Amino acid sequence: MPREITGEVIHVVGPEEQDDYELDGTVAELADSRYLLVCREGGVPSVFERVIAFFKRDPITPITLVADEGPEEGTEIEATVDFTTVDGVYEVIEIE
Repeated sequence: MPREITGEVIHVVGPEEQDDYELDGTVAELADSRYLLVCREGGVPSVFERVIAFFKRDPITPITLVADEGPEEGTEIEATVDFTTVDGVYEVIEIE
């Protein structure tokens, strides 16, 4: 069942760079010749949200998206994704 996700791209791993990372076997299969996008779920936080998160000691919730294209780091994206068998890893259906 597809899900809508908004996130800020923190890091992009291109297909040619995947050998430099220790990827889980399932994630490596999903990412074969595709991009891995490590994102902050919820998008780019405002200054106020960052201050509150700092005082609450609320960590960033990272998610990993497997996509056919790799947007630049720092970009906020909205994507329709599908669940995978790995927690926190989603397969991108469409990026808006």
